[in-house]
Amino acid sequence: MTEPTTSASASPDNKPARRLAVEGVRQLFPMKGGLALVAVNDVSLSLESQPPSIISLVGASGSGKSTVARMLLGLQRPTKGHVTYDGRNVFRLHGRDYFRYRKDVQPVFQDPYAIFNPFYKVDRALWRTVRKFKLASSRSEGQELIERGLEAVRLRPGDVLGRYAHQLSGGQRQRIMLARIHMLRPGFLIADEPVSMLDAQVRKSFLDLMVEFRDTLGMTTLFITHDLSTVAYVGGTMVTLFRGRVVEQGPVAQVLTHPTHPYTKMLVNSVPVPDPDQRWIDGFSGPTAEASAAEPAHAQPRR
Repeated sequence: MTEPTTSASASPDNKPARRLAVEGVRQLFPMKGGLALVAVNDVSLSLESQPPSIISLVGASGSGKSTVARMLLGLQRPTKGHVTYDGRNVFRLHGRDYFRYRKDVQPVFQDPYAIFNPFYKVDRALWRTVRKFKLASSRSEGQELIERGLEAVRLRPGDVLGRYAHQLSGGQRQRIMLARIHMLRPGFLIADEPVSMLDAQVRKSFLDLMVEFRDTLGMTTLFITHDLSTVAYVGGTMVTLFRGRVVEQGPVAQVLTHPTHPYTKMLVNSVPVPDPDQRWIDGFSGPTAEASAAEPAHAQPRR
């Protein structure tokens, strides 16, 4: 992949500056025997709408990435710590404040099929967004908004509207979700492994749209992934999670070329070289002993 332009410009809509953050959050999941799985351990991470940016949250499966995403979306209440939107606890928002938060913080999930009800045509997901967030005052205005959103993500309305999810490709389904985002124009996009189920060409198109949304719509994205090649492609900031803790953070180019934490080094070194004549000599057996020794165990006594 050729890296896109990484300059971020301010939103043309002159959106007010917003801040979405997790502050010292800790998440425990009960286990048998009086133990608890520590999914997230004292994580603090903030997203700023101005200037718009892309922050990539990376780590292996089980490192706590999706748990952080669910917290930011208000879907998972932390065991300890706070999730805040403009300085206010998101789990205490009501009325207009909660409505603004729900509109301004939007998700794109991993599975582009599971988000659709198979008994309804895909139009329903778009029309529900129009009605729920009062985006149009008439049906014709709503139809025009939907079609503009689809065209913005390189879809022809006639090719996807009126069809069921199983009649579309994974790339088309995922781009319909981006069309929904384009209609809403939130300040924050929480994208949890959004390209892991897409092929290489469709993956590139999705990443290009994510960068375009930053530059033209002023959207800040938390991009959750385990694929460092996609992180290198979109640029921005990289945050590494290991065993539920943030162990490294910085500009993507700096972290990928000069990682400082043993776990980040292991992630970088485990990326295969795109050369069939150059093969791995040593097998990969998981995190280095140095990285493992630097962090506490996942299971702790329940308190």
